[in-house]
Amino acid sequence: MPEEVTQKETRAPGAARVPLGKRTLGWAQRLWRPAGTVVAVGLALLVTWHVIYGKHGISVWQQKRAEDRALQQEIKNLQQENAAMRQQIQRLQSDPEEIEREAREKLHYAKPGEVIYNLPAQQQTK
Repeated sequence: MPEEVTQKETRAPGAARVPLGKRTLGWAQRLWRPAGTVVAVGLALLVTWHVIYGKHGISVWQQKRAEDRALQQEIKNLQQENAAMRQQIQRLQSDPEEIEREAREKLHYAKPGEVIYNLPAQQQTK
């Protein structure tokens, strides 16, 4: 009789076959940590993107800071303008010479015997 060739099992001698449920559980336990790491890294990247570009992120915050600086400068300029106008009002209320100068410049008033000439505005030549 010819010898029959049988395939040797690659299992260790005396080891029993592992049931499918236990193999699946072992596979899930081995993959849980890498999958959890991938999910954690993904969430961290999502949170980082939201912190930088989100509705209240760093880029919006920087734009608001620049807008705030511009508005603060505008407020400072308007306060200086208001102070200058208050001084002008004080001078007009107390100084007759200032009243006369203002009347001559803006209202084109003249003293008796004076003649006012209006010259055309000069054109700028390049």
